[in-house]
This record gives sequence, C-alpha cells and structure tokens, in this order.
Amino acid sequence: MGVRAGIVVCITSFLLGSLFTHWIADSLTLWKSPVTDEHLWTAALYYSVLTKAPIELLYILLAIVALGGVTIFWSFHDGEAGNLMFDGGSIVLYGTTVMMYLYSVIPNVVAKFSSLPCQQVDEPFPRVLRFPTLELASNHLICSVALTGVLILQAGRWWAELSDGDEEPTYLEEKSEGPSTPAEEPISQPHAPIPTL
Repeated sequence: MGVRAGIVVCITSFLLGSLFTHWIADSLTLWKSPVTDEHLWTAALYYSVLTKAPIELLYILLAIVALGGVTIFWSFHDGEAGNLMFDGGSIVLYGTTVMMYLYSVIPNVVAKFSSLPCQQVDEPFPRVLRFPTLELASNHLICSVALTGVLILQAGRWWAELSDGDEEPTYLEEKSEGPSTPAEEPISQPHAPIPTL
C-alpha cells in the first residue's frame, strides 16, 4: 500500500502544482472584481503562450496522468473495503479532473487561444473570447478542488489503516519476537479401563 499511495500522492501533488501555475491568469479573471479588459487580455495571452509549447510536454503530462490513474485502479486488486471506499472516491475525483481537462479545457485552449487577434492595451477585449477565458479559470478551480479531494482521501485511507493496525502487531514487532510457535496443548493421559468384578 505504501508505494501505491506514495505514487498517487506525488502525481496528484504534481498535477496540483501544474494547475497552480495557471494562477497567473486565473486569479485575474476569477478572483478580481471587476474583471477588466486588461485582466482578460493578460489571461488570454497566457493561454496563447501555452498553445505554443512543444507537444512533447503534453505527452509527458498525459503519461503522468495515466500513471496516476493506473496506480489508483491497481489498489482495487487487494479487494479490501478501505480500498473500495477511499480509492473509489479518489477515482471519481481523479476521473472528473481528467474528463474536464480532456473535454473542456484542452479543446477550449486550442480552439480559442491558438491565434489571438493583435491587440493594443486600450482596445476592448473580444466578446467571443470573454466566456472561454472565464470558463477556463472556473474549470481550473474545479480541477484543483477535485485533486485536493484525492489527496484528502488518500490521507484518510492512510489514517484508517494506521488506526486499524494499532490492534495488530507490526512487521517489526513480529520479527523481534522471533518465529511464533503454536501454543502447546496438554497431553491427555489415556484412561485406564475400570476393572469389572
């Protein structure tokens, strides 16, 4: 369990960090009120830069996401109730993030921000790009919350297994006691027949 949980936590943390890099754009459109054209242009230019990144980076990201998903599914092999509960919730949240990114974020960025119109700082932001820019910020927030939920569920699983393990001796305790021998049963004496007269 330790290796699998470690892989899931590391990958989920990496993906959260990747989403936090979008804070440069998302904080301006999601958390600043009122949202000005300057904020929207900054976010749009940021997403435009993302579309010009090498495709190999996307392949690496997809490989990391796939490894995380496979590792969570791998935990179902044990068939324990804790795996079904905690990893089941983790799969739902992880899958929500993956589906949202594949079916909303990536197509939105590629379709809308691959080529931006030339702009001046004082020009109004195009209305066609306003909703997609705001939607990207919202989707990144949803993905961040879902991945945080995965981390919380994995921590809950670790804590539940730790509290269950308090009743059973640990591996190190068993090794220090030496090999266990079955309790000796008392040897019963055969009953002597009662003489008859």
